[in-house]
Amino acid sequence: MLLRGQNLLGYRHYADDVVAKFVEAAAKNGVDVFRIFDAVNDPRNFKAATEAAKKTGKHVQATISYATTPFHTVKTYVDLAKELASEGADSLCIKDMAGLLKPYDAYELVKAIKKVVDLPIEIHSHSTTGMSVATLAKAAEAGAEILDTAISSLAMGTSHSPTETMVEIFKGTPYDTGLDTNLLLEIAAYFRDVRKNYKKFESSFLGADTRILVSQVPGGMLSNLESQLKDQGASDKIDQVLKEIAVVQKDFGYPPLVTPTSQIVGTQAVFNVLFGRYNKLTGESMDLLAGKYGKCQAPKNTEVVKKALEALKMDAEITHRPADDIPNEFAKLEEETKKLLGTQDVAVEDVLTYAMFPKVAPDFFKKRSQGPVTFTAEPETPKAASAPAAGQAAKYVVNVNGADYTVVVRPEGTMAVAPAAQATQSAAVPAGAVPVSAAPVGPSGSGTVIPSPVAGTIIRLNAGEGSSVALGQTIIILESMKMELEVKSTHAGAVHFLVTPGTQVSAQQPIAEIK
Repeated sequence: MLLRGQNLLGYRHYADDVVAKFVEAAAKNGVDVFRIFDAVNDPRNFKAATEAAKKTGKHVQATISYATTPFHTVKTYVDLAKELASEGADSLCIKDMAGLLKPYDAYELVKAIKKVVDLPIEIHSHSTTGMSVATLAKAAEAGAEILDTAISSLAMGTSHSPTETMVEIFKGTPYDTGLDTNLLLEIAAYFRDVRKNYKKFESSFLGADTRILVSQVPGGMLSNLESQLKDQGASDKIDQVLKEIAVVQKDFGYPPLVTPTSQIVGTQAVFNVLFGRYNKLTGESMDLLAGKYGKCQAPKNTEVVKKALEALKMDAEITHRPADDIPNEFAKLEEETKKLLGTQDVAVEDVLTYAMFPKVAPDFFKKRSQGPVTFTAEPETPKAASAPAAGQAAKYVVNVNGADYTVVVRPEGTMAVAPAAQATQSAAVPAGAVPVSAAPVGPSGSGTVIPSPVAGTIIRLNAGEGSSVALGQTIIILESMKMELEVKSTHAGAVHFLVTPGTQVSAQQPIAEIK
């Protein structure tokens, strides 16, 4: 499995005891190889996960996140490879998430590492720029033992080089795989049909996107940015954002653009374009600038770091291993999971699910208790629902925060709503239905309205309803583009909230009023 070091599967660092529990549970459930990486290539962030995996007797593949910046050189990667090998790695992986590793650079890099480290090397290169087939061939020539590929029906675009293509390239050479292309074609045919079921989730980047050769932005990050800008009603800003990403990456110390730093840098670039450079820093941006994600390869912009430190009320950047500041938290997470599930008997896996995905887990646990769910492929062009006959009640199924509800609209215009699972097939009011709640009360007009700066979801209210707040005080935490953003009061006074936690809001929607 791919493991983000101290981040595990999340966007923050976890305590060492959570890392140990996660790796132990993963090994118990069948994971044999742990491909461990860190977004900023800080060897200290590999430590806990590596030690935990070694204790289970499983294979540790230490992974180098490849980036092309003035501060990432062959020597940089060779030194990192030596350190990771000394920490107990069983093999190494070069992770080229953006498809930026060029064929001859790959040859030079693999050769250089092989001179100082006697471990198998695996190459993970995406096809986004169109270079990966040649890159894999040259890497094998330089001594790489393992190449990541994808069966042809699931290959290319933001995926990997086709397995069959690489097999044919190496036939009759010292690198001959011995694989039967005819059998591979049968596998490809099977997955060609499977892929049709996921058509609506396809990335639009199905060919080579050479823009990435200049912008250095991974294909997945690029498609994600386009989707996020569309949600913010700012699709026309994509070119500005791509230019801004280069600025943010430099100011943040040139972190490789891989999860979670790709999301942090990308979201900050969007906010810079929408609100002015660094007028709004996300919580994750502040943490990265303050060293809470580890040591970046290059110096950071001191003015931006100063702004982040002031917001976090810190005197200086962290220079030690960030996880050393995180007290053990598994016991606390276990108690929270027990409360969430309403039982004292909880599985370790459930605690870890809650730890990794605290906003998603509650709904997941609720739906799991309702029994297995079978998913079937939807038609590509769903038919429009028929209009109800005159004088009849109309029934609709709507999805709110991941939950389905049946809404009945009666001829006289009144409505009732109930969870979809409780709905009957008649047009009568469903059993247990309650009147639809009135919309949140709007601004009174006698105070100062605080609008949402971006589209997103309200995570929490940081003050009590009607309480006194100061100018510049954080009153709401908003999640947008997977990052947390503070909404501050623009005036001193009593705060009146127009939203509740979980509310999805659009950009400029009134969310609070100060009187």
